[in-house]
Amino acid sequence: MGNPERWRQHIDEKFFNAVYSRSLVYNACWEDPAVDRLALNLGADDTLLVITSAGCNTLDYALCAPRRIHAVDANPRQNALLELKCAGIRRLGHDDFFALFGTGRHPDFPGLYRDLLRRDLSPFAQAFWDRRASWFSQDSRGLYFQGLAGKVARLFQFYLNLRPLLRRAIERLFESRTLDEQRDIYDTRVAPRLWSRELDWALSRGITMSLLGVPYPQHEEVRRQHAQGVPGFVREAVGYVCRQLPIRTNYFWRLYVEGGFDRRCCPEYLKRDNFLALKGGLVDRISIHTATVTQFLNGTDERISRYVLLDHMDWMSSFYPLALSEEWEAILAHAAPGARILFRSAHAQPSYLDDIAINRGGVRSRVLDFLSLQRELASRLQPLDRVHTYAGFHIADVRTSGAWASDV
Repeated sequence: MGNPERWRQHIDEKFFNAVYSRSLVYNACWEDPAVDRLALNLGADDTLLVITSAGCNTLDYALCAPRRIHAVDANPRQNALLELKCAGIRRLGHDDFFALFGTGRHPDFPGLYRDLLRRDLSPFAQAFWDRRASWFSQDSRGLYFQGLAGKVARLFQFYLNLRPLLRRAIERLFESRTLDEQRDIYDTRVAPRLWSRELDWALSRGITMSLLGVPYPQHEEVRRQHAQGVPGFVREAVGYVCRQLPIRTNYFWRLYVEGGFDRRCCPEYLKRDNFLALKGGLVDRISIHTATVTQFLNGTDERISRYVLLDHMDWMSSFYPLALSEEWEAILAHAAPGARILFRSAHAQPSYLDDIAINRGGVRSRVLDFLSLQRELASRLQPLDRVHTYAGFHIADVRTSGAWASDV
């Protein structure tokens, strides 16, 4: 049968591609835009390329009023979600909008969708949402228990239903008003009940990680670098969030316990004043593209001054290393002078950066020859990250001296 490890990776690649190509994976972004804003230092002249994911962070960056944001995703379902959010900003009042994307349910979504939202959507997004009105039904679990991430959230809810003392302890944790109180509740009431053999087993399964959008190579990277594997890494991440950062306002972790956001604890785009700013014109600075990063860049003449690339290079480096090199060639070819690139990784120092070779005038060069990694800034910002599930947060500036500087 050959190398068992390679065989497992091949099976995982096929499974990951199959579920990703047929499903909405992310119903909410799982990267902290507040940290990104500090790293990006956005200005009025900036043009961003952002991987769409669930679109929450695209709308967050738009509040900084950059010149243009290009939201790019190869999965059209992720773009369909952002399209629906943008249509809601343009056509709805804040209360209706918050019901849809805050609580995740609305008593008359079919009517709002038919009369106000549908006409603003692309044909793919129309077909997608035509079949999914039930996602927002008052009788359903709501938007945030849909998609692949939603399936994992449902499993976690089932786990909490089996452990009512744990559920009450977590609810009490989210009511904490000081870090000392928070640490005490986590250490004495939450952690002893949360971490069990059953949960460790579930976190160790590749299928669980795939449902969360984590492919085999990334899953293995986490397993190799932590003594207790993936469960140990998750315990450490959750422990940091619960002991070092204010949990009461951490909307990321509250979401899948409570099933939605409330007005005191939610992404910036859901707050009334920010919603009105987006409605006032900032949402119109967003363009949505169903394409890979390379496809989009090779089809545009624009210079990009800021890139937010999430963690997709982890799995590309294992599954499609040649495509990753081509992507970096396109990124550098379209980068404005001094462009800044943000990306995350399962590894604190991803080895693929040393391995990426790009073609420049017929000469093969290392991608790092064209980048200046801002390690000190990244290490200063990463402890502030309210999600804290990535071992690596990376900031790279395109060198202005001897840089790519090609005509597009």
